[in-house]
Amino acid sequence: MGDATRISPPVHVRGPGGPWEPVRGALAARGSAVVHTTWGEWLPAALTDPALRALLGRDWHRYRHTADPAARHRFVTSRLVTKYTAAAALDLLPVEVDLAYRSGGRPYLRGTGLDVSLSHSDEVIAVGVSRVGRIGVDTEPAGRRLDFGLLNEHICAPGELRALLPLPPRVRERELLRLWTLKEAYSKALGLGLRLGFGDFSVSDGGTNLLAPDDTAARPGAWAFATHQVLGGHLLSVARHEALPQPPPPRAAGTSSPPPARLAEPPAMDGRFRCRAAGLAESRPGAAPGPLEKTRTSWGRR
Repeated sequence: MGDATRISPPVHVRGPGGPWEPVRGALAARGSAVVHTTWGEWLPAALTDPALRALLGRDWHRYRHTADPAARHRFVTSRLVTKYTAAAALDLLPVEVDLAYRSGGRPYLRGTGLDVSLSHSDEVIAVGVSRVGRIGVDTEPAGRRLDFGLLNEHICAPGELRALLPLPPRVRERELLRLWTLKEAYSKALGLGLRLGFGDFSVSDGGTNLLAPDDTAARPGAWAFATHQVLGGHLLSVARHEALPQPPPPRAAGTSSPPPARLAEPPAMDGRFRCRAAGLAESRPGAAPGPLEKTRTSWGRR
């Protein structure tokens, strides 16, 4: 698997008060940071904040028109966690963070070089931010049961499947879930979600067929992957891509040195990638759900 040491351990932030220094420290040391929390820890602050409308910005309308109270509370807390995390990374006030969405629903931060990813499952919320390239996070309950016989070919590359088959059934299920979350995180980093055929690539040691954010083959070592167990009962997986710096422009004779190279902004990939797994339907109106989409539907939406 990609070098997990390049990804800092996730930080538990218990509310708007943080702690945020570990987030800044992780960004300074490794270029990315991941936080996790629960919506219950953030809800009191969200509901009593007089500046909530300004904090939510373009998300205020969706918040006010979400009828189900639990869904509304998860929505508002996940957006606040995202804005506070980005603000800590960018040294801004949370109200100054402009959170927007690409056509496929992937969040991004307007006017910054910071990539962001959001995941929530049950009560847990996870947010990842990166200065060095794309990042994706995914969280699931560690006790979630997967039907190995139904899903293994849709989740595992051939080498991964060969490694799982000799394991005891319960261990095999846990490893399948870990692979699922890692591949979800990778797919979110690319902005593709369930449009990516999970059986077509490997995130194990010597991972194969990985893509760069521009839809080309990823260079060896460009991706780092890590999985952590957080809050006693959830898996939190992270996939991070490191973009190569753009070469500096040519310098004319007699001029001063050019400024340091900046990381290229990865292009959006939403809608450009075709589904390659035979049993996985694309996410489009009227399409019959494949096995992974049926599983995701039963788990609840992010």
